[in-house]
Amino acid sequence: MSSRFDKIEKYFYTIKHLKFTQIRYQLWYRIRSRWYGFTSHEYPLSIHKNGGLEVFNAFIPKQKCYFEHDKYFSFLNVKDSFNSWNDTKKGMLWVYNLNYMDYLLQEDMSFEEGKYWIDKFINEFSENKIGTDPYPIALRGINWIKFLSIHKNELSEEEKSRYNSSLYAQYLILKNKLEYHLLGNHLLEDAFSLFIASVYFSDEKMYRASSYLLKKELCEQILPDGAHYEQSPMYHCILLDRLLDCINIGQNIIFGAQKSFTETLKSYAAKMLGHLDSITWQDGSIPLLNDSAYFIAPNVNDIFSYAKKLDITWKTIPMCECGYRKYKNNFFEAIVDVGNITASYQCGHSHADTFNYELRINGNPFIVDTGISTYEKNTRRQYERGTYAHNTVVINDENTSDVWGGFRIGKRAEVIITDEKPNTICAIHNGYFNKYKVNICRRFTLKDAFMAEDNVLGKKYQAQSIIILDPSVKIISLSEKEIITDVAVIKTSGCTAIEVKECEISKQYNSFVKTYKIVLYFNNKLKYSVDKTS
Repeated sequence: MSSRFDKIEKYFYTIKHLKFTQIRYQLWYRIRSRWYGFTSHEYPLSIHKNGGLEVFNAFIPKQKCYFEHDKYFSFLNVKDSFNSWNDTKKGMLWVYNLNYMDYLLQEDMSFEEGKYWIDKFINEFSENKIGTDPYPIALRGINWIKFLSIHKNELSEEEKSRYNSSLYAQYLILKNKLEYHLLGNHLLEDAFSLFIASVYFSDEKMYRASSYLLKKELCEQILPDGAHYEQSPMYHCILLDRLLDCINIGQNIIFGAQKSFTETLKSYAAKMLGHLDSITWQDGSIPLLNDSAYFIAPNVNDIFSYAKKLDITWKTIPMCECGYRKYKNNFFEAIVDVGNITASYQCGHSHADTFNYELRINGNPFIVDTGISTYEKNTRRQYERGTYAHNTVVINDENTSDVWGGFRIGKRAEVIITDEKPNTICAIHNGYFNKYKVNICRRFTLKDAFMAEDNVLGKKYQAQSIIILDPSVKIISLSEKEIITDVAVIKTSGCTAIEVKECEISKQYNSFVKTYKIVLYFNNKLKYSVDKTS
């Protein structure tokens, strides 16, 4: 009975935060597919829609993922040759990447090889189920438009007609399958892609619809401090790159309020650039908070360079609404999480990581996040989203927010900031109150040392405070009052026991590196500091 009630509660709190639009379209798309026989291939591939740009300024090329000589692909650190557009043996995200066709824009992709893959895709289109999902259409469409634009003078009239007809047909499918059932970054990607297509095809009707949707979603999804509301630095970079593409191609608009809309896009780009400036580490890398990994999004320096080529100026925006804060001095650089889940109805990329943080010393990682290795709905995905995989307080190995199903969250912790000054912040969350009748209070302070103070408010409980060391850090000695490493010393007060465990972190998908997790046990109160070694 208890487990049945828990399941009902899980679904209740998950559905509670959804928008009516999401529920409506979840039902409508399922009914349409099942009862009305709607298929992805209802549009002919012989529309003969003309398209083509005179100018598409330099954009950020894609990372190398196709190796022409050996005829294999490498996505998410998994290598394999082509088997099928629907080959899910290596995971759904791998085959999604195959269908995105980013490889068309890697720097060494030849015109003939790129044409080969476009032709293959068109020839096998009627058998392709995954490639006709809206998200792959949106990303692939942009890649095709860029590829066809830069090779415009090499294409025959027959090829132009064939490729543009297929491309336009795919966009008609996308228009009928916009991801209102998901919202969030998926719907924003749809809007980006439709906008770029509308300019490419000089389609005024598509332009009006896509520009309206794009402006609406940017207003909804970009927070006042410039962060994307899903709070993933990786997705922030991906979406910012796409916004810059829209500004890039926007100079070719031949209808509508071109100048004013392009300026609107630039204003959002400036905000996003200001946030990126704020959250980026001093070496130009991003913190691996929530669903973030390296070598997926464009490089931060490449994004800044791209923006400058488009004559966009910006200023660093201090972090606020995103829930993150950065503290730094000549020795330390820390990013802490004291925020709520801001995309409450689309939190698929959020973790149960309230009061998590990452810490760098002299520009090098010292305390790090576990990162993500997979999007498959398995035990590793559940662990990586869980509280125990983050540098925060845990009670009875349970999560502060109810992460489940790979991309779902039921009941979630709510945060109240109680004190904030230039070098310190204190906040309370209620993630454990429902079950244990306690709240968790954490204060971060950076002066000569970096300090964390933890309080379990309410009943007496033994709690654990997690510290995950970067693999480069070596532990020299430890006691209940002091952990000495080759980089810094961690001094504790109120600790009843210390346990050091081996664990694995992932800075890239499907890549694991062994390191150590320090577990500090305490009864209600704990304070620890990270200081320079003497």
